[in-house]
Amino acid sequence: MTLNARLRPLDRGDHFEDPLLELLEEKVKELDVTGGGTQLDANREPANCDIDLAFSDDPARTLRLVIETLEKLGAPVGSTARLGGGDEAVPFGSTEGIGVYLNGTDLPDEVYQNSDVNELIDRLGDSLGDRGSMYSYWEGPTETALYFYGPSADEMKRLMADVLGTHPLAQRCRVVGLTS
Repeated sequence: MTLNARLRPLDRGDHFEDPLLELLEEKVKELDVTGGGTQLDANREPANCDIDLAFSDDPARTLRLVIETLEKLGAPVGSTARLGGGDEAVPFGSTEGIGVYLNGTDLPDEVYQNSDVNELIDRLGDSLGDRGSMYSYWEGPTETALYFYGPSADEMKRLMADVLGTHPLAQRCRVVGLTS
């Protein structure tokens, strides 16, 4: 499985691997995560991630169950699954993503000293309600990215606009669509 999600390895486990195993424990024989990885771009920012699975059940049925479960867990549009190394990739996904990139170098020193990124994350989460949530983050040399996924990227941008327009740490941030 390749998830079109920007996730750190621990977040991949928390959001997808562990719940997948738990939800399919009774439905798929000997289902196990045998590997995974995070593809990094040139800046060492996550681009997507993989989950490798092993099982002893009917392959077509298991693939269908895994895809359905990953979509329920919020796998982003643009994700793909395949059986074996040579089979054609099956596209899937149910959410869209946005990245909120916080400027880490160009704001006044007092903003960094007097602001708490966790408070900003909480306010963004509150503004989204059940229309999205933060899956992961990335700390780069000049900015920090917060990765949010939900049913609609445009709706998440709209719901977050007030917080991003008023919070000191959101000054000079950029909001980027992550899924297509």
